Amino acid sequence: MNFDYSAKTIELQKQLAAFMDEHIYPNEAVFTAEIDAGDRWQPSELIEDLKDKAKAAGLWNLFLPSESGLTNLEYAPLAEMMGRVVWASEVFNCSAPDTGNMEVLHLYGTAEQQEQWLKPLLNGEIRSCFSMTEPDVASSDATNIQASIVSDGDDYVLNGEKWWSTGGGDARCKLSIFMGKTDDTAPRHLQQSMILVPMETPGVIVQRQVDVFGYDDAPNGHSQISYINVRVPKDNLLLGEGRGFEIAQGRLGPGRVHHCMRLIGIAERALELMCSRAKSRVAFGKPVADQGVIRQWIAEARLAIDQARLLVLKTAWMMDSVGNKAARREIAMIKALVPQMALKVIDRSIQVHGGGGVSPDFPLAQYWIYARTLRLADGPDEVHLESIAKMELKKP
Repeated sequence: MNFDYSAKTIELQKQLAAFMDEHIYPNEAVFTAEIDAGDRWQPSELIEDLKDKAKAAGLWNLFLPSESGLTNLEYAPLAEMMGRVVWASEVFNCSAPDTGNMEVLHLYGTAEQQEQWLKPLLNGEIRSCFSMTEPDVASSDATNIQASIVSDGDDYVLNGEKWWSTGGGDARCKLSIFMGKTDDTAPRHLQQSMILVPMETPGVIVQRQVDVFGYDDAPNGHSQISYINVRVPKDNLLLGEGRGFEIAQGRLGPGRVHHCMRLIGIAERALELMCSRAKSRVAFGKPVADQGVIRQWIAEARLAIDQARLLVLKTAWMMDSVGNKAARREIAMIKALVPQMALKVIDRSIQVHGGGGVSPDFPLAQYWIYARTLRLADGPDEVHLESIAKMELKKP
């Protein structure tokens, strides 16, 4: 294994760091003020302006190897850098759920589907959502899904209730990838299918935006969507009937890795903020940084971040060298490990900041919410730990 960054990655790191310094960090408060002042579900003018700048700088669609020419290992440090500001990935067209949906269309879409949906997504002209999770079943087991996809002539008719369809609140969201059952009698993992649903189709009803610890994550949001007798052409089906679970696994693998890459960046910045705050605050006659417990927290954070980063890089290297399926244990390992690591670092950084740490004056509260959510999104910790244990127990 060689985790040295390639010359291409090193050059992109320099370009991306300069872009972040010039355009992202100075605009963190500007973005929040813009969203709070206007229609929260309309596109951010700031982000739209920065997207044009990112395109012009060649910092666009870096997540997709067919577009960027980057391997997973080469992309990892760039995703980490973008992750340091929670909305920055969208500026570079590298944000979930669009990245996962673009990967699905790239891997499994027909030429017609790619022309209609992948092309405008790659251009950043529209956004999309992914409707798999359901409120009435434990969706950590995707075979529990109850939504239906019923054949009717040249169409399929869809019915189901979905939630946590991230991006569904955005005015630019034009496409949903919907997962439902096409055959209740098929083997358990062959009952589900995925289909492309234009959001303006009659019967697609965005019921509400579901807050996360009181945050609405505007302008993207996390939607609860009802699909009531939604009729779409059979040509909208992805890959074929009964292939939905297979597509989900193909989609979620890279998505989990990207989340972990971004979380490394969040943890790194939380540590930087912790150190800065500890050096600038005085308590009981000396800087907080001179308190033994704080120094221990700083050291432990450095150890934890570097350990997690190395495991993420190993996972990316395996995905590049032996494929996603062969790297499924490592993908499960980082998905269980990295959010918990980031949460601990963020929590201690909040503690060092005192009351400021839970205020909107620092990004730490939002970081904590993002990291805590990722102990559930794309599969809860317990499911990944169970998978790891099963693979260990199969060893002779």
